[in-house]
Amino acid sequence: MSGATFAIPVWAEYAAIAIGGIQGAAYATGFRERRIDLFGVAVIGVATGLGGGVLRDIALSTQLVALRSDGYIPAAVAAALIGMLLASVFTRFDTAITVLDALTLGLFGAIGTSKALAYGLPEIPAAFVGVLAAVGGGVLRDILLNMPITVMHVGSFYAVAAGIGTVTLVVLHDLDVPVFVAASVSAAVTFAVRLLAVAFGWSLPEQRTLELSRANVGFGLLRRRQIAPREYVDTATGTITTYKVVPRGDGGEPPAG
Repeated sequence: MSGATFAIPVWAEYAAIAIGGIQGAAYATGFRERRIDLFGVAVIGVATGLGGGVLRDIALSTQLVALRSDGYIPAAVAAALIGMLLASVFTRFDTAITVLDALTLGLFGAIGTSKALAYGLPEIPAAFVGVLAAVGGGVLRDILLNMPITVMHVGSFYAVAAGIGTVTLVVLHDLDVPVFVAASVSAAVTFAVRLLAVAFGWSLPEQRTLELSRANVGFGLLRRRQIAPREYVDTATGTITTYKVVPRGDGGEPPAG
């Protein structure tokens, strides 16, 4: 790309950061039992609004853009506090927030990919950096809240939408399409895929495990081996349910104690 990166207007960059901060804080208000204080809300807002760009710059081993200006961090903090105070209002405009979120996803993905290509990364790593920039803020938010990572669960099409957009940019780049046009198309593709996924409930299939019965296993040792029955017992670990395996006795009941 001859050293050029996709540049967006400053107001759009601040808007994207603000949307991330508002969403992070509004999301955190759903966990009132955590008793998050104002500083905690500010941290979540900064992580959500700036996290993707920070992870992108770390992956590229370059100076953090978030630290080049005095305005980015205060903007994220202010947006987070607004999101906390007006969470009940923002939930009424969920469609608008979803649209803005999809736009932010596309912009951050395009910026990350084009910057990675400008730094000389090959196509696949460049697309990966773009996805990292697009979803990184949400990942950091979930980690701070000790929640399952949203982008890894059924029903989330964030990373897939960002990946389709970043791959589109890489393909257009290889076809010598001007950087601004390629990045704009990439952002539009991500935006459209994300909104279509929300509208039609698109999702990747849930994880599957290959089940093999002993009748189909051709190893005599495995056929002779007696496998003790097991049951899974849920245990509380913070807010995430985990499971432990408990051996069962011959009578079909867990051993005493």
